[in-house]
Amino acid sequence: MNARTMSLGGRSKGRQAANSSAMDAAARWGFMARGTIYLLIGLLALQIAFADVGGGGGEQADRGGALAEIGEQPMGSVLLWALGVGLVGMSLWRLSEALFGASGPDGRKASKRLLSAARFVFYGFVAYSVLTFAAGDKSGSSGDQQSQDVTATAMEQPGGRWIVGIAGAAIIGAGLWIAVRALRRDYHKHLKLGQMSRRVRQFVDVTGVGGGVARGVLFAGIGVFVLQAAIEYEPDKAKGFDATLRSFADAPAGRWLLSLVALGLVLFGVFSFAMARWRKV
Repeated sequence: MNARTMSLGGRSKGRQAANSSAMDAAARWGFMARGTIYLLIGLLALQIAFADVGGGGGEQADRGGALAEIGEQPMGSVLLWALGVGLVGMSLWRLSEALFGASGPDGRKASKRLLSAARFVFYGFVAYSVLTFAAGDKSGSSGDQQSQDVTATAMEQPGGRWIVGIAGAAIIGAGLWIAVRALRRDYHKHLKLGQMSRRVRQFVDVTGVGGGVARGVLFAGIGVFVLQAAIEYEPDKAKGFDATLRSFADAPAGRWLLSLVALGLVLFGVFSFAMARWRKV
């Protein structure tokens, strides 16, 4: 057996592992975990939008706030561990896509695999933060503080101001890309549309478009604050989910703007549940 045959055999086994029922289950569990977190963030943001003036707005509308809300429920610790494991599954699925290619005719393109690699890193970080929270470490749960700390550290590096500025512009671009892809319903190519009734497809479109646009607006808003931190050379200007959502309330008709974005995040949570059911993996 020559080296090429061994290499092809290794790749074939790798693709089989990537397409296994275990990886399928890991991906779907990951979508459920993602949906739960976004659903709770949206509900917490709605509480902020309709909180009485000076009432504080309750928990933070970010991942830390969502995890704290889960932890207060019966068997909350078990649920937190389940979410963390689900996100580990999501991360591993994205890693398999980066290594062996995703489903679909263009899934093995370099650009698609690079995007999957970036998602692997992102979901790996989120899974780590959820698991450390479940283990009792609440110190890193504030997304706003994390954003400021990362921005401050980046600014201390040579050319740090430019690095932060480019990162802010990239986050804005990513937010716009997320929103445009949702409006174009690009997610259709990843769904098992043949298994969905007309009403189910319409419902999924409502959650996919509304949720995707809201998520894109939120990411673009975060990017604006990161860019502002670079321009003004003030790391404290950077914001995470919670502070960005609260900033929407300061805009004209801010309570209603925040409510729309919050409702959209709830829809994105529901859309993630739909992806867990009908996503091609």
